[in-house]
Amino acid sequence: MNKYQYHIFSPYRVCPLGAHVDHQHGLVTGFAIDKGVDLWFNIREDGHVHLSSLSFDGEVDFEVTAPSQVRERHWGDYARGAKYALRKRFELSNGIDGLLQGSLPVGGLSSSAAVLIAYVMALAKANGISLQPFEVVQIASEAEREYIGLNNGLLDQACIALGKKDGLLFLDCDTNEYRIIKKHPDMPEFELGIFFSGLTRSLVNSDYNLRVYECKTAAWNMLAYTDQPLKTFDKTFLRDIPKATFDKTRIAMPQRFARRAEHFYSEYRRVRQGVTAWESGNLKLFGKLSFDSCESSIHNYECGSPELIAIYEIMRTLKGVWGGRFSGAGFKGACIAIIDPAYREEIEREVTQRYLEQFPEYEKTFKCYFVHPDNGARFV
Repeated sequence: MNKYQYHIFSPYRVCPLGAHVDHQHGLVTGFAIDKGVDLWFNIREDGHVHLSSLSFDGEVDFEVTAPSQVRERHWGDYARGAKYALRKRFELSNGIDGLLQGSLPVGGLSSSAAVLIAYVMALAKANGISLQPFEVVQIASEAEREYIGLNNGLLDQACIALGKKDGLLFLDCDTNEYRIIKKHPDMPEFELGIFFSGLTRSLVNSDYNLRVYECKTAAWNMLAYTDQPLKTFDKTFLRDIPKATFDKTRIAMPQRFARRAEHFYSEYRRVRQGVTAWESGNLKLFGKLSFDSCESSIHNYECGSPELIAIYEIMRTLKGVWGGRFSGAGFKGACIAIIDPAYREEIEREVTQRYLEQFPEYEKTFKCYFVHPDNGARFV
């Protein structure tokens, strides 16, 4: 990598509490972790972007000065998405020669957001654009929504850009206010276990966007039943509707919409309780709330493949696991667990053995990893 002048590390992320609510302007928590995406690059003054990858096949070539064309459904879309969102704000004239590598081949850790943030930072650097970390979050999120076509909130990008190794990110997706809550001195040591089901996924092709629309439909139902004016779908969020309105109207709306709203309001409460638990060093309560979050993901949000649910149910029974849940959108991908490092080997052995007894077809692709919180995306 010595032939490259610049090196960006953009971490993956995990979200212990605050699942599936960022797109409804809810409250979320998260960590950046010490595995992620490396982007090495040099600046090109001819406006050309050339990218190769140690993780994906093929190469990517385009001009920063040309308008973004339609998506090609190829890994280069993320670099073109970064160009698209940056060009809405700035004039770009310089390109990059870059090499990309990801460190974990695992769904559910927001690798796409990590890649996007790396490209936004690299193209900004190449063009002398100075960005604050939260501006990077907003630009990368816009690229994913408007160019890639995933109706996400800010959770993934915020964890990746703002995370700190010694604290928990707490973000309000309505006001965009955030803070890092330092680890309490009395809190026991912990690691993050990542149990990859072996099943890969694409969020754009999953039910992710459908769940977003169901949440908005639940909000529309509540507004209509209480004779309040409706807003356009893109301006409709569950966060804007008091829980008292939900309590009054839930019986009238179709149950699938009521369950989506129930997840939102109960997750809001869990994040509030979880932040208090974290602030006081109560990892046991924080972990229990993470387990409860996953229960709601299964029964109210109705995500989770049989494989992920099996891993979650195994985790719940193991000594040394404080808590955990599906990671990411929860349709395939991985589960995360907050674990006591003293039990690491026992946990890995039990999860592996019991999971593969149920799903022997994933023997070659199932993986366990153990990681730690880390600082957010940065130049190395």
